[in-house]
Amino acid sequence: MNPTVDRKTAVVVGHGMVGHRFVEALRSRDTEGHWQVVVLSEERLPAYDRVGLSSYIGNWDPGALALPGNEYAGDDLVELRLGQRAESIDRRARKVTTSAGDTFGYDALVLATGSYPFVPPVPGHDQPGCFVYRTIDDLDGIRAAAAAAGPGAAGVVIGGGLLGLEAANALRLLGLTPHVVEYNDRLMPAQVDAGGGAILERLVTDLGLQVHTGVGTSSIEASDAGLTVVLSDESVIEAGLVVFSAGVRPHDQIARDAGLEIGPRGGIVTDLGLQTSDPNVWAIGECAAVEGVCYGLVAPGYSTAEIVVDRLLGGTGEFPGADMSTKLKLLGVDVASFGDAHGVTEGALSVVLHDAAKGTYAKLVVSDDAKILLGGILVGDASAYSALRPLVGSPLPAEPAALISPAGAELGADALPDDAQICSCNNVSKGTICGAIADGACDIPAIKKCTTAGTSCGGCVPMIKKLLEQSGVQMSKALCEHFEQSRAELFQIVQVTGIRTFSGLIAEHGKGTGCDICKPTVASILASTSSEHILDGEQAALQDTNDHFLANMQKNGTYSVVPRMPGGEVTAEQLITIGEVAKEFGLYVKVTGGQRIDLFGARVEQLPLIWKRLVDAGMESGHAYGKSLRTVKSCVGSTWCRYGQQDSVGMAVLLEKRYRGLRSPHKLKLAVSGCARECAEARGKDVGVIATEHGWNLYVGGNGGLTPKHAVLLAGDLDDETLIKYIDRYLMFYIRTADRLQRTAPWQEALDGGIDYLKQVICEDSLGIAGDLEAAMAAHVAGYRDEWAAVLEDEEKLSRFVSFVNAPEAADPTISFDDTGDRKVPVLLGLPDMPLATPGK
Repeated sequence: MNPTVDRKTAVVVGHGMVGHRFVEALRSRDTEGHWQVVVLSEERLPAYDRVGLSSYIGNWDPGALALPGNEYAGDDLVELRLGQRAESIDRRARKVTTSAGDTFGYDALVLATGSYPFVPPVPGHDQPGCFVYRTIDDLDGIRAAAAAAGPGAAGVVIGGGLLGLEAANALRLLGLTPHVVEYNDRLMPAQVDAGGGAILERLVTDLGLQVHTGVGTSSIEASDAGLTVVLSDESVIEAGLVVFSAGVRPHDQIARDAGLEIGPRGGIVTDLGLQTSDPNVWAIGECAAVEGVCYGLVAPGYSTAEIVVDRLLGGTGEFPGADMSTKLKLLGVDVASFGDAHGVTEGALSVVLHDAAKGTYAKLVVSDDAKILLGGILVGDASAYSALRPLVGSPLPAEPAALISPAGAELGADALPDDAQICSCNNVSKGTICGAIADGACDIPAIKKCTTAGTSCGGCVPMIKKLLEQSGVQMSKALCEHFEQSRAELFQIVQVTGIRTFSGLIAEHGKGTGCDICKPTVASILASTSSEHILDGEQAALQDTNDHFLANMQKNGTYSVVPRMPGGEVTAEQLITIGEVAKEFGLYVKVTGGQRIDLFGARVEQLPLIWKRLVDAGMESGHAYGKSLRTVKSCVGSTWCRYGQQDSVGMAVLLEKRYRGLRSPHKLKLAVSGCARECAEARGKDVGVIATEHGWNLYVGGNGGLTPKHAVLLAGDLDDETLIKYIDRYLMFYIRTADRLQRTAPWQEALDGGIDYLKQVICEDSLGIAGDLEAAMAAHVAGYRDEWAAVLEDEEKLSRFVSFVNAPEAADPTISFDDTGDRKVPVLLGLPDMPLATPGK
């Protein structure tokens, strides 16, 4: 701090994302310290990511949403007053008075008050159980009401726009049945047209939402069950709670009271320099009506903050307009709109690809000569957004239909002009990014640091990667900040050096102490290269939640128990034991698609007691919790079926017993079908075996998930010995070379040469490593031992299976269930801080 500087005071009213951006920008650019800043925040928490508010559901950790540097620790020129609302402005005296009675003088007053949720004047809108969806405190209230309503209760969201669908997803995650009421004839009317709205409604309905479009809300009344919501079509919804998400309004009351000019539709009127009708008062973000127009996205808000900083430091910057493009993932559904999405430009033409079967909708709006892109809408698949949006206003590089057709032209980064906006949040062009690359920024973090591109929503990162690749930059394959090597390289290091501990590996080949990326990855590598128990010694501390307790954690903090049933076979005695265990411990029983039985609802301290019973009955761990082999599904094959050509059950049992416990980069699923009728659905598995008249056809790389893939044929008409040999080689080659958490389908697609290359490696031994791969698999088979049986014999390992280390016998009181209906279901009342494990099924 320079004591000789003539210092002025800027008072900022509001500490949201835009207010924080203003403070950050002013402090970074005002290197001489000409301005000191006072920030007045109505909320109890410092600035957090309101755009990512829905991610608060589940972890319930406000700190995870906190914006970096939001407390200005160690900065003597910034004073942050939390929970202190600005009550009034004395423009003549240039003072602001707060709800605590404090008064602050200012040389410049920056209003960053944002917006507030609009609650329509529906009779009963102020009933207990009615909420808005705006702040962390709002979500805490919704969470408590959802818990009181109970699992499966209806939750009504008034408003089917962007925030409305986010709110509906929040209710779904809280265990409620969401109803969305939208007055317009489609969801998200501001972003999508009728065609896109129809696809969107179908997709979200399939995900469990009940959608009511073209209707309003007549009244909300208290009832014994909670709330009765009456719609304008006279239909009635009995609900546990109601969330209003019918749009927002500029939070401009303090400016109105101070006599500042207000726009006809609200908002504090400013010029292009964000100056209000008072030359000492500025407005930024959603509360600002720039020449009469309010902008509700964070990107233009950031732009307004930067402009005011420029003006306070003597510049002449002006608001350049706003890109209102949006790319969203709502309930897992991609939605994007950009430019003139609704085709209001005179003479505009529309090119539409509406694929109801695939659940996708794409529309491009072009000029009357079909040469200039004006805008577009993408629903169901928005992968083309990052390439198309920067082209708005520019000549099209191909026919419009080709750009949205699955078999059409692929739009690369080289097709974009230098002035194409890559990062709309921070207004960063392709030319700026390419310039940074030319100056030595050779990875994503470096580009983020010197251009700010990709530092907000992150939607532009895929295009930044394309620009890096186009520039010839070799992308880093580092596993994380602690290891410069890729997972495959670390695997080779472990094999060659014989290092058997994480501490030894990071000491010799890494740096720091490790993180939640490299620790479980190295643990997996160590497990893949030996038969040591994963809870032995130092390895125990490396495991994630599931492997730490050798069970798959469920949403209420309990665990599932899944005994192995090779080929789906189980004896009558084992079934009886499973039933007795389920009854004794009050477990929910579910037969899975992998032909085995899941037992849900076990507490940590119950796991050893349950497994003791199962192990004594001859069963072992089914590894539902690990990145390893899960199941080998089969049909009954030639043993029972009149169409069967080979013994599919026998082969499935052989394969499951061979590969059980095999640790890998991701989970593995196999299947064996006894004929081409494919009852075991083998081509949907990582390894699929289908019987033929002469032997077996081997398929590889089938995956479910977000992007399902059919397995492709690796080799045909194999005898038993060759089949097993090829599977050994394939699985071990995958384990050695795949990236962290990479499924088999994307792994083999990323290989140079794809399936043809794999055929050469696996079937022709083109790399000369077939013997090594087979030997590694043989070592795994020889060293296999059931993990739970080993735990039961080791008192040290058993000691970890407690809910409370200081009360080993105590049960977790936050765990509860609702079994009043036909099914036992978890109640989420007691999980404010419970970490959720990666789903194991």
